[in-house]
Amino acid sequence: MADLTLTSLAPSDAEVDALVVGTAPTSDGVSVVGADLPDAVVAELERLADLLGLAGKPDEVHKLPAGPELAADILVLTGLGERSADGTFPVESLRRAAGAAVRALAGSSTVAIALPTTQAVDVAGVAEGALLGAYAYTRYRVPPAPAPVKGRKPEPQDTAATASPVPAPPVTIEVLTGLADDPVAEAAAERAAILADAVHGARDLINDAPNDLFPAAFAEAAKHAVKGTGAKVTVLDDKQLAAGGYGGLVGVGQGSARGPRLVKIAYTPAKPASKVALVGKGITFDSGGISIKPAPGMEAMKSDMSGAAAVLYTVVAAARLGLPVAVTGWLCLAENMPSGTAQRPSDVITIRGGKTVEVLNTDAEGRLVMADGLVAACEEEPDVVLDIATLTGAQMVALGRRVSGVMGDEAVRTEVTDAAEATGELFWAMPLPEELRATLKSKVADLANIGERFGGMLAAGVFLKEFVGDTPWAHLDIAGPAYNEKGAHGYTPVGGTGVGVRTLLGLLEARGEA
Repeated sequence: MADLTLTSLAPSDAEVDALVVGTAPTSDGVSVVGADLPDAVVAELERLADLLGLAGKPDEVHKLPAGPELAADILVLTGLGERSADGTFPVESLRRAAGAAVRALAGSSTVAIALPTTQAVDVAGVAEGALLGAYAYTRYRVPPAPAPVKGRKPEPQDTAATASPVPAPPVTIEVLTGLADDPVAEAAAERAAILADAVHGARDLINDAPNDLFPAAFAEAAKHAVKGTGAKVTVLDDKQLAAGGYGGLVGVGQGSARGPRLVKIAYTPAKPASKVALVGKGITFDSGGISIKPAPGMEAMKSDMSGAAAVLYTVVAAARLGLPVAVTGWLCLAENMPSGTAQRPSDVITIRGGKTVEVLNTDAEGRLVMADGLVAACEEEPDVVLDIATLTGAQMVALGRRVSGVMGDEAVRTEVTDAAEATGELFWAMPLPEELRATLKSKVADLANIGERFGGMLAAGVFLKEFVGDTPWAHLDIAGPAYNEKGAHGYTPVGGTGVGVRTLLGLLEARGEA
């Protein structure tokens, strides 16, 4: 990840590859904001705004030669969008503008960002956006060939071609701000680095190929991720899951040659202000099982473990920040495959705790593994339990690709939406209509794993509610936002997004401050 520092250096003196400044629409054109640039440079940019195509809109990035007045090589203009009523810019606008600029600067090594930062929260937004934008997934890329040495005939390995090179994100980022020496701003930048590192970790797991990231491999990745944090990891394998009555995980995982796992990650500070359980769906590949999915688009089903990735790295970030909240993460890991040993439509399984479920559709598998995880989490009597999952295609039908749904107890649901708003993620509160419970009736078991088609996201939430008892709870459906199959935008790359980490961490922080 890029190294980020705060500095009070004047923008015109920043000797970097690229200097980033903001633009915003005005009543009569576009203004250049947030940078103490020479008046002549600002006047010329604003005069040529139309010719340059400047509108100051979000995600708009223009790169220009910096000119002799500036020490940087390139001047980057990033759109901030409309100002708030008080003349400032929303923190999310700063986050998004910084992220869009840094993402567009892949291939540049050093970057300085001069956006308006009048308070520490602005510094946090710029730092978070910049670091989130400085991401590239290169695990499977052939490394660039080494530069030839003058006077020496290249060796065969020296001429290895890179089939599809990916420009590296910036290595160092300087945020130019008058708050460079402010302790609160410095702390905000340090938190931004921990947060971005966690989001990057989740993105990497989501982007990993499913032949490499199967349940046991995910469990090992969890052990590696928590090293040095003080968090403890416990792993239950397929035999232990069967002995413990985890029928959901066993049933979903039995079709794969690579068995399921339940991973518990516990961070327990002294005298915690609250005790929170997080449960994440970790289907490392979802073929649909016997109820197999259509081939088109199935490659994206490696991302069906995004909820578990978010839970893992939320716990890691909470531990690294030393939050005064006890957090236990539960990763419900399985690979949903068709085979001679796979569970069948009409199978009846017993979830941990004793409830039986008739499996009418093996592609509604996430709720089965999550049921086991929710029961296990609630057995430890947390103050609140939150589950996060790429659970239903119906989420995208209802809310699109960028907005996640949240259901559950009203108070907890509000905690989630408040945390999302504060951290810049998009979650929308959804209901759990009582009448949908009737659609989950089974003729032979306590309930069926699917209901009627309409309101599918809500019916899945109603199903999960059966397994939390009286524990305060909320369910986060991130099916669309977890994996970006369209174009990159703001600080969001193509592929795994790491959505949910910021919201869950913000909720934990709020509980720690209460």
